[in-house]
Amino acid sequence: MSVDNVKKYLKQFDLDGKVREFEQSSATVELAAKAAGVVPGKIAKTLSFKIGDEAILIVAAGDTKIDNKKYKQKFGTKAKMLTADEVVEFTGHHIGGVCPFDLKNASVKTYLDESMKRFETVLPAAGSDSSCVELTLEELERASNASGWVDICKLP
Repeated sequence: MSVDNVKKYLKQFDLDGKVREFEQSSATVELAAKAAGVVPGKIAKTLSFKIGDEAILIVAAGDTKIDNKKYKQKFGTKAKMLTADEVVEFTGHHIGGVCPFDLKNASVKTYLDESMKRFETVLPAAGSDSSCVELTLEELERASNASGWVDICKLP
C-alpha cells in the first residue's frame, strides 16, 4: 500500500486533506515526532500482534509500552508481534508506514489504546515511512473502523 492509497481511503471520511508527507523518514516514533514537530506521545504508533491465526492492531500513544499483564488479561494470550512479512500480509503496509487504514485483510481488528486520550489530536502513519495524518480521536476511531478502546499500555 502507499500514501496515495491511504489518501483515497481517507477521502470517504473527508480526511484525505489532513495527510502530511515529509522529505525525511518518519518510520519511528522519534523520527515522526521530529518531522511533525510534536512530542513523541502524540505519535499514534500502530502495533501488530498475532492471536492464533489472526492479527490485531493496537494504536497507542508513541511514548507508551505494552503492559504484558494487561494484554493477556484483555486478549487471553501472551503478546506476540507479527513478523515483518506477516505485517505486510495482514495489513498491506510495510513496517514504518503501518497504519489502521485501508487494511489488506478485512478480518484484522483495530483497537485504540486509552493512552491517546491525553491528546486532542494524534498522528498515525499514513501508509508510508514518511507520512502521517493528524486526526482527532473521534476521526481516528471512525476512519480506523476501531473495534473499541482498550487499556493495555504503560504510560511513561
